[in-house]
Amino acid sequence: MLEYDNSAFYYFALSTISFYVFPSWYSILKRLRKAFLAKDAEIGAVARTSTEKAKAAELKKTSRGFQTLKSTSFLVNTTLTILASLIIVYLLVSLSQDGEVHSFDPYHILGVDTGADIKSIKRAYKTLSLKYHPDKCKDPSCEPMFMMIAKAHEALTDVTARENWEKYGNPDGKQSLEVSIGLPTLLLDTNNRNLILMVYLIIMVIVIPSVVYKYYSDSSKYGEKNVMYETYSWYHHNLSEHTLVKTLPEIFAGSAEFREDNMPRTQAERDEVTKVMGLVRSQMLKPKMNHPVLIKGNCFLHAHLLRNADKLSDEGRESLKDMLRTSNSLVEAMISICQHQNWLQTALNCIQFGQYITQACWIKDSSLLQLPHFTAEEVKHCEKGKAAVKATTLAQYLKIPDDQKKGIATMTDEQKKDVMKCCSLIPDLTIEQKIFVDDDEDAKVYEGDLLTVQVTLTRNNLEEGEKAGLVHAPHFPFPKNEAWWIVLGTREGKIISAEKVTDPSRVVEHNIKFLAPEQGEYEFDLHVMSNAYLSLDQKHKVKLSTLDASVLPEYKVHPEDAELDDEPTLFEEMLNANVEEDSDSDDDDSDDESEEEGIKELTAAERKKLELRNARQKAAAAAGDDDSDDDSSVEEVYNEK
Repeated sequence: MLEYDNSAFYYFALSTISFYVFPSWYSILKRLRKAFLAKDAEIGAVARTSTEKAKAAELKKTSRGFQTLKSTSFLVNTTLTILASLIIVYLLVSLSQDGEVHSFDPYHILGVDTGADIKSIKRAYKTLSLKYHPDKCKDPSCEPMFMMIAKAHEALTDVTARENWEKYGNPDGKQSLEVSIGLPTLLLDTNNRNLILMVYLIIMVIVIPSVVYKYYSDSSKYGEKNVMYETYSWYHHNLSEHTLVKTLPEIFAGSAEFREDNMPRTQAERDEVTKVMGLVRSQMLKPKMNHPVLIKGNCFLHAHLLRNADKLSDEGRESLKDMLRTSNSLVEAMISICQHQNWLQTALNCIQFGQYITQACWIKDSSLLQLPHFTAEEVKHCEKGKAAVKATTLAQYLKIPDDQKKGIATMTDEQKKDVMKCCSLIPDLTIEQKIFVDDDEDAKVYEGDLLTVQVTLTRNNLEEGEKAGLVHAPHFPFPKNEAWWIVLGTREGKIISAEKVTDPSRVVEHNIKFLAPEQGEYEFDLHVMSNAYLSLDQKHKVKLSTLDASVLPEYKVHPEDAELDDEPTLFEEMLNANVEEDSDSDDDDSDDESEEEGIKELTAAERKKLELRNARQKAAAAAGDDDSDDDSSVEEVYNEK
């Protein structure tokens, strides 16, 4: 009969808990390192211009220290990990004392040096046996220890026992395999029955169902890009093919991620919403829905877009930061909805909306305001003058030589350095595109071919081997990596492909694959748009001429391949075998009648096979009439073989 084994349970529990403890400690230590030892670049707290210093200081404050470790999930995980670690320590101690798997060392048990003489062994045995004898020592652990001392003495003094120990590691000789149950013996103690039953019920009826429910309820709320399904439903209901950029803030404000936080609950919060409404009303579209959550989120987001966030209260700024924290994934969720619905212009508007959020600019603002220390006065100065040095957009300003750039005459030397540094950080992009068919012998494109539009992005502002860094966005409170949206669409406003390219290399290749349309002349629009900067977007034409696939040479099946097609498949062979077995089991009278008639009834599979064979023979005969020379040459080659 199998018995419960403490030693086996220790090993089993130790192995099982280790699967949780070691990865958990790695995660905890990684989090602690980021909180106290992370470099500035790792948390995005990099100040390349003086306008980024405030943002970098805020990131250092919020991304380091104990305040970053106050999340409920981290505290719960740390507590469980510490408890599990203490259990592991207890198991290791118990295993060292009660484990039977460790090797038997008689010298260690008797406390003598390896190779000690018989006299020393007997002296040690006498001393220890008196100490641990069950008649003198009332501790329950003394009796097992006394037995081990006796076995160690026997292994070192008896010739046969010593030989068994040296050969098998046990003075009793070769041991048979013992099988036991890896559960603690305390489960068999009658005094523990009620406690064990109570713990079992708590774990099985309360703990496990609660954990499963919590996990399912949380995971069922979120979809792709860690965006809530309710948010996807909201976007799907409110976005359309005619959605404009100026209507997107209200739609964004209705995202499910911050509905609860954006609900005004006190009179002070409602008063602040009214105050902010007065600041942004002139630049904000009239709301379609009069809901407190939408109004607050819409007003606060416009305060950011109009660079009035500093006029919010501390609680208001925190609410705004919560909205901006998830803005990247939420904008991508909008784009995915547009891509699913095939709304090209709305998708482009959503990408542009993401640019506005990153740079804290709005529709009527000049893209030159993305430069540090630029205000409306500097913008007016840049928009005047000769055409060679005049710039109305950021893209035009970047092309002007540094010594001829306008708008910086009244700035200090430090401010001028900031402007020049920012100009070097903003990407200068060159785009090349070509269209081809993989593994094709010529450059012609036929209907149904798998086309590849290869788009090559070259960042001219980077040196060879240099990588693109963080976006220069001092008004956006979080670090953001540079990326580019590559969108291929038709002239009718349909999306062929819309993908985000995040590779920071100097030269990046991106392939768009799709099937060639039917015969005709086509012109597609290729949009390359930044995820963070305004006025750097580029639009290119992709022209395509497709030919009729019927002009391609007809593919001819080799005779041997045609014969292989006539062979029955494994399924047909099994089906025919079953049919033959059924026919053999018929009575003799039916066999006699069929033999007299001389006609065999075909099964459905055989009739289908016969019809297919006749059709192929007719097709082969027709092809042979048109191309008799080719067929005869093929037959001659294979006859020679």
